[in-house]
Amino acid sequence: MGKTNNRNASFQKEFLETHNAYRRKHNTPQMTLSSEMTASAQKWSEHLLAIGALCSLYAHSIYICSLSYILGKEAVDSWYGEIKDYNWSSPGYSSATGHFTQVVWKDSTELGVGLATDGRKVFVVGQYRAAGNMNMAGYFEENVLPLGNILTLLCMCYCLNRLSPLTHKAAQVHFTSLLHLVRTT
Repeated sequence: MGKTNNRNASFQKEFLETHNAYRRKHNTPQMTLSSEMTASAQKWSEHLLAIGALCSLYAHSIYICSLSYILGKEAVDSWYGEIKDYNWSSPGYSSATGHFTQVVWKDSTELGVGLATDGRKVFVVGQYRAAGNMNMAGYFEENVLPLGNILTLLCMCYCLNRLSPLTHKAAQVHFTSLLHLVRTT
């Protein structure tokens, strides 16, 4: 039992650290691990394993593989890999990029993770608060930030005059947030 608990704690720590490493690349706040959400995600991963099926609930990301054990980094790396398909010129939800956008969603600040295996399959469930992928006007522009130094990117966009009015608004919000961050640190 102790070995399983140590393995789960190690998995959870790596899962959280990997999320936060990717979030730093997008200048989004670090997440914290919620024990309440982890318990919920654990129950859901065990349920999925028991029924042998993949189905999702609101505010969940699910990863499945045919191995007896995986590292916390593997699921998050897989989800983040969807960045290659994200359409930065037309931000919004896509089933091909929904895991990536949830990993970096700026307003998500808490994370729970569940891991269940039968020795042949592994189910990993990530649960997020606040939920990401809110497909309403302006939400993706405000919550899925580009890679790199936001000031440099914003200056480039302004100089090239390629921002739509909606993106201009999101850029102003990001710029104001970053200035506040710089002033308070």
